[in-house]
Amino acid sequence: MSAARWRDPALLLLALAGLAALVAALDPRLSRVVALRDLVFVVDVTRSMNVRDMDLGEGAISRLDAVRAELPRVIANLPCGSRAGLGVFTERRSLTFIEPVEVCENYVPLSAAIDALDWRMAWEGDSMIVRGLHHALDRARQLDADLVFLTDGHEAPPPPFAGQPAYGDAATPVRGAILGVGGATPMPIPRFDRDGREVGFYRPEDVQQSPRRIGKPPPDAASRPGFHPRNNPYGEADLSGEEHLSTLRGAYLHDLARTSNLGYVAMSEGVSSVASAFARATRSRAEVRKVSVAAFPAGLALAALALGYAARVFMDRRQQGH
Repeated sequence: MSAARWRDPALLLLALAGLAALVAALDPRLSRVVALRDLVFVVDVTRSMNVRDMDLGEGAISRLDAVRAELPRVIANLPCGSRAGLGVFTERRSLTFIEPVEVCENYVPLSAAIDALDWRMAWEGDSMIVRGLHHALDRARQLDADLVFLTDGHEAPPPPFAGQPAYGDAATPVRGAILGVGGATPMPIPRFDRDGREVGFYRPEDVQQSPRRIGKPPPDAASRPGFHPRNNPYGEADLSGEEHLSTLRGAYLHDLARTSNLGYVAMSEGVSSVASAFARATRSRAEVRKVSVAAFPAGLALAALALGYAARVFMDRRQQGH
């Protein structure tokens, strides 16, 4: 081949593209220290999670549908070597489906399990968020993992007048975050019949509007209609309300996260914000891992190939002009 041929920029770029592609095919790896995390994701599957107030760009979808769409992306954002588990919450307990497993080797089954999440998994209709969170924290401790609790914060029935119980095992706190799911506007909660068919929405009279009657009554109970010191110490002033509507109880969840030594972030803030919140709120373990850098020579190969093609087109047109 002549020396002039070797000076052909298109040929040189093609040779560079081939060499870079060969290097990429060898999958070069470099050692680096990676911050790995062990997380168990517990998803609220109570009835308010069926409210359609989430929009991922294709119209309104339910909160649970948004979790099914976004949670795999959150897990995919974790570096290989991290572990993730999956469970659900309803009533006052959580149930673990998958104990924490390595995220890259098990991404497909994890994604499939998330996609199968359904409100029909709920074994009770109540949604006692605080008690469910405490139970999930205990479970995370048993699994030696941090907790990510996904919920809209809608307590059903409403919290008691006397306030919520404090977490009972603060001596060995679990790290983690509450991930808020839902919109800011109160929306009706879909109602389903015994066969799982949607038949409308809950009405005010269908749900308990008054706080749970646990603990001390409110200070003004004696002035409320229907008050009786023995038979009705709470009175009847809370028979109307908006508990049949649901919104993301962000302030409530933020306070709950603060008192539970957890972080808080709303899913609507995006995957990058969620990842940043997890980085601040969860523990990491440093591990030296071989990380692939094949993307760099692969990108160089594509760029060289494109430039080589452009150079060949330019040279051909130039020759035709002469």
